[in-house]
Amino acid sequence: MSSYYYKTVALDAVAIVRSFYDQKDVQLAAMQRLGELFGGAIAPMRDITSHFAGGVKLGSGRELDAHWRRPDEWGYRSLRAAAVVPKGLTKEQRAAIKAEHARLVAQWETHCPPSLDTHAYWEQLGVNTGNLMLCGGIKFELDGTAYFHLGFDIDEANHLGKIAAGQPTSGWIVGAVEITAGEFEKARTTKLSKREVSNG
Repeated sequence: MSSYYYKTVALDAVAIVRSFYDQKDVQLAAMQRLGELFGGAIAPMRDITSHFAGGVKLGSGRELDAHWRRPDEWGYRSLRAAAVVPKGLTKEQRAAIKAEHARLVAQWETHCPPSLDTHAYWEQLGVNTGNLMLCGGIKFELDGTAYFHLGFDIDEANHLGKIAAGQPTSGWIVGAVEITAGEFEKARTTKLSKREVSNG
């Protein structure tokens, strides 16, 4: 797959990228609080369009199985939609398990941070998210410059997206100029020394 590297110092574009990471910091802080509430670290997850809270790093003891799915390969457990009540319990014991599960679900719904829509920020930048889903992309900001690694040429996307009036449609990042892979990687290495850069 081809790779294209860009940077821009346009204030609006830089502000959008910075805003994404600011919101990601807010989300991660909320995940930390959620983990403290449930007694284990929260798995930061992402899919093709968003970042979201995953399971909780809890023990593998069977006593948790009524409320939590079995641990995945990394030891994270997801809260069940409904409690699994073991057989042979009294009516009161079953009611207590269901009440505890309702409490856990309510806590999760109250304190779990909302998912962070990465495509909303790409759209603000003017990037065609269809191209992004097919080819991928990374963005980050360093010292007032926004950097991008895309699997498609935004100049070509812009050219193909021109409408009858001659105005560019999605596919253009304001002020973006193409740079070498070396310049991008140097900036990315510097950024990684300050914080982890994630796809999004």
